Parts: sequence; C-alpha cells; structure tokens
Amino acid sequence: MNQAPARGFPQAEFEARTTRAQALMAEQDLDALMFSTEPEIRYFSGFLTPFWQSPTRPWFLVVPARGKPIAVIPEIGVPLMARTWLTDIRSWPAPLPQDDGVSLLADTLAEVCAGQGRIGMPMGPETILRMPLNDYQTLRARLGSSNFVDATGLLRALRMVKSEAEIARIAAICTIVSEGFDAIARNIHIGDRLNDVFARFRIALLQGGADEVPYLIGAAAPGGYDDVIAPPGEAPLAQGDLLMMDTGAMRDGYFADFDRNFAIGAADTATHNAYATLFAATDAGLQAARPGATCADLFHAMQGVIADNGYVTGNIGRLGHGLGMQLTEWPSIMAGDQTVLEPGMVLALEPGLSIAPGRGMVHEENIVIRPGGAELISRRAPAELPVLR
Repeated sequence: MNQAPARGFPQAEFEARTTRAQALMAEQDLDALMFSTEPEIRYFSGFLTPFWQSPTRPWFLVVPARGKPIAVIPEIGVPLMARTWLTDIRSWPAPLPQDDGVSLLADTLAEVCAGQGRIGMPMGPETILRMPLNDYQTLRARLGSSNFVDATGLLRALRMVKSEAEIARIAAICTIVSEGFDAIARNIHIGDRLNDVFARFRIALLQGGADEVPYLIGAAAPGGYDDVIAPPGEAPLAQGDLLMMDTGAMRDGYFADFDRNFAIGAADTATHNAYATLFAATDAGLQAARPGATCADLFHAMQGVIADNGYVTGNIGRLGHGLGMQLTEWPSIMAGDQTVLEPGMVLALEPGLSIAPGRGMVHEENIVIRPGGAELISRRAPAELPVLR
C-alpha cells in the first residue's frame, strides 16, 4: 500500500481556499459568505468532528471580503476549533433555543458588512440550511438592510476543483477500499449470509486504515439485482447470485465511492455480457473524461456503449457524479449537465444498465481529471466478471 498523506492540511491550504473564495466574492460584489453546513465549515477551517451527528446545536462560519473566516459556534466546539487556523472564534452556551446563536451571528454579519451589504449563502441544488427556519427568518429580519443572495455557483466552483492535497487524500482512501475489495473477494463463500459478508468487509476497511464506513450498501440476487441503495439482508449467498458491494468509506474527511460485482459459484451468459458492456462503457467514459469535455459528453459516451449493446440505462438518472468531502458532490454526469471538465476535478464514473425486468447491474470507478485526460484513482476492476467459488 502507498503511504497515506499525513492527516490534516497545512495552513497554506486554507489560506488558498479563502483567497480563491474572496476573489470570487469580489467579482460578485459580496461582502460576506455565511455557511451552516459541515462540509463548508470544514472546507474553510479544517474543523473535523463526528459531533455533527447531533442535530441539537447549529454551527456557523462567516467568510468576510478580506481577512480570515470567523467561526460562530457553540461553546462545546471552541477547544477543537481553536486547534484550526482560525483565530476569531465567537461562541454562545448552546443549546439556547430562545436565541441559539442568532444574535451573535447577526452581530458578526452586521460588523463584517458595515451594517448593510450582500451576504452570499448556498441556496441551490444539493445545498441545505442547517439551522431552524424560524431562526433564519429572525436573522434576516435582524439584518433587514442586508441582501441575502444565492452563492451556490461560487461554492460549486470552489469545491469542484480539488487541490493536490485533497486529491492525495481521496487517492489514499481509494487505495484502502481497493485493497479491501481484494481481501473480501478471498473471504466470500456460498452460504454466507449477506450481512455477515458486509460486516467482514467493513472490518477489513477499518483495519486497512479507513476512519469510517458511513455508506455501505449492496445486493445479491440471481443474475442481477434491482435495488442499489438497500443495506444488506440476512439471506445466504446462493449459486448463480450476482453480488454487488458499494461503499463510501472515509479517511481524514475525504471519501472513496466505488463498487464491485462478483458472481457466486457461476454466472450465466447474460450476466457476463452485461458486465463486459459496463466495463466497455467505463472505458468510453475514461477516454471522454478530459479537460474541455462536458459532463454531458461523458454521459453520452457511456450511454452510447450501453445502448449499442442493446441495453437501457435504467432509472438511476445519471451515470456518475463528483466526489470529495461528501460521498456525492457536484457535478452530475447526466445528459443535461453542461459542466466543463477541468484539471483537478474528481469524479465517480458509474454506468448502469438493465439486464431484464428486476435484473440490473452497476459499475463504478473513481478518477481525477488531469491535463492529458483521466487518471484512475480506484484500482480498476477486472475486465471479466470475477466468479467466486
């Protein structure tokens, strides 16, 4: 296994992210950015904690037009936030439902905006507001002279293109997952219960260096499966089953996201042909994934192979997506997405097809866009469907 990068980032990484954000803010005449969600707060600060699993307390981060970001957070988070590069950390004794940080956040934004201004927030697709709606309405009323505007495009531009330090972290967890798939393939047998197989796989990933395995789904059914998001059940693996395992494993705050298919005991011709089609579709995606191409180009390259082999793509709606601090990120590899690929984008290529009613298959690899084309960061699946005996 290649040496994984040291955990965390140097301060220069966060300074560069903030400088890029402030340059875009200047272009869009924004006085501040306001964030309430984990990936964005972590992106600008390095604040990494599983405490986000608790919905009790809201958390905020303000990026001013100049200077370092400002954390506006519950007191419980101050010691950890103080270990980041941020120095302006404002806190309140949360939870305090009658005023859970709203006054402190309003005062901070009023100070940054000199009493009035344009405040950017993510408001578009694939964004959420992680604070009570009543509190957000109160905040807007408190800052009546300021204008809240949609900064989704700005955030999208920042996060879609990864730094080399980010790419190294995604590559590291991809290596761990690739080795985990190799290990579990040697430890699957007819009669094993599906949930036991997945438990062994999760353990292998954690022992291999993953910090968390928050997403682990799969299916096993004769000659194909029709559900690609369910947790594993207790049914035993049987001769002729097609087993799919799909994991979003994380190390140091960054995800790998790819799957593998295995035939149990034997596979019929239709299953082998479907696998070969998806392998060829992935090849087409790899060839098309180069700077200047669009996500729609990638979609049509993969979908064309699937259609030419007599299949339909099923009901998933897209054939891949961005990847990084979240399991799925912008952009979407679908027919209508005209996002232009740039060096530094990390993508999951995920072609899928329908073999027959109730029988489908998906295949996934992770890549990074380089100046000369796509670079695989997951270890490529075998060209022929693996049969486990």
